[in-house]
Amino acid sequence: MPWKTHPHRRLITATFISYAFTLIAAPATYAAGMIPETTVVILDEGVGEKTINIKNSDASPALLYSSIENLEDDQENLIVLTPPVARVEPGETQAVRFLLNSPTPLKVQRLRRVTFEGIPPKENSAGARIGMNVRQNLPVIINPKGLEKEPEPWTHLKWSVHGKNLTVENPSPYVVRLGQSVNVLPSNAVASLPKLYVLPNEKITVALPSEVKSGATAIKIQPATVYGFSVESYEAPLSN
Repeated sequence: MPWKTHPHRRLITATFISYAFTLIAAPATYAAGMIPETTVVILDEGVGEKTINIKNSDASPALLYSSIENLEDDQENLIVLTPPVARVEPGETQAVRFLLNSPTPLKVQRLRRVTFEGIPPKENSAGARIGMNVRQNLPVIINPKGLEKEPEPWTHLKWSVHGKNLTVENPSPYVVRLGQSVNVLPSNAVASLPKLYVLPNEKITVALPSEVKSGATAIKIQPATVYGFSVESYEAPLSN
């Protein structure tokens, strides 16, 4: 099965992206294709590397492409992946190593994403063929050396109201994962955060819902563990 496209053949490729940054992570619910053994990668600075296995669940060989995505607001290249490309036979697994490449010691957790994509070979059969490239996109959390584990990092968030705006600050060294919808109490009006996480030392400000006139006293959030599993809702007081 050659990997080059024949000039008289036509390939229609449908790419499906599976984000493991959802708040409720169901085990082993990936589509066919390249299946990571975990829903999140934890890379400890004290160890300096992490290896995870990726399985090719398809009936044909495929090229596994692995790549790291930096955040829009944090573009420092901290991780090297090896191998970036590998051929994986059907039913076989490929080990991918994450090597930390930080020029200075880390003080807070850092967040990245990793993408695993399987590219199937081109067939020699006549006519059009529909191929499906299944792309898995997982969060990567880099832990500073010596940082204690925190099972409830969302308790460190500070929430406040300033006029018609709602602000959340994260003074902790932990990445906090939570749902984008925030209930403002006691009205229970819903405000929306721009993303599913709050980085260490980050401050995010959004508009309060128009139905919140005055008297907001607390907020209710839907936090998630470091592995993306949703936990019970959490209420925090609002300061003015």
